[in-house]
Amino acid sequence: MSRTSRMRERHESGPLPPEARMRIAVSGSGVCETEIAADAEAVGRALAEADVVLLTGGRTGVMEAACRGAHLAGGMSVGFLPGGQAEEANPWVTVPVPTGMGQGRNILVARSADALIAIAGGWGTLSEIALARKLEIPVVLLRPTIAKGLGLPIAESPQEAVTMAIELGRSRRAPGVAH
Repeated sequence: MSRTSRMRERHESGPLPPEARMRIAVSGSGVCETEIAADAEAVGRALAEADVVLLTGGRTGVMEAACRGAHLAGGMSVGFLPGGQAEEANPWVTVPVPTGMGQGRNILVARSADALIAIAGGWGTLSEIALARKLEIPVVLLRPTIAKGLGLPIAESPQEAVTMAIELGRSRRAPGVAH
């Protein structure tokens, strides 16, 4: 029985275990406007409602808002932290992962994801976008700033960003597609 068949079988009998669930990263600035935070929280909530594991850098701003949305909807979030202490995580992170890698943690966020949603953001967000694309991980932009001219799909709303990311993530997980 293939891995995909086993995953489907387990899903039909109840929730998927965390290792089999789709993982979507949310990337964005550590400091953001209220409007951007509201969109990030809506993305986190929609991901949780879709039974998707949220991956972030685990700190403040967009990351915190997305984790809050996921938490309030009963979802799971993983925060890849720049330092070596789990206490660095925002209070909404389910699983803090202290990497001690500083900005190098961005590779873990990108590589661990089936797809990435970039919400607004600056250079750090752009680095996660670039890493994801280099690894052939699909990226969806929401309220793009610095990444606007990259020719990546742009969502008009948090729900559309989640729908697009899930579809792209599923096509990436399809049998015969390398991960």
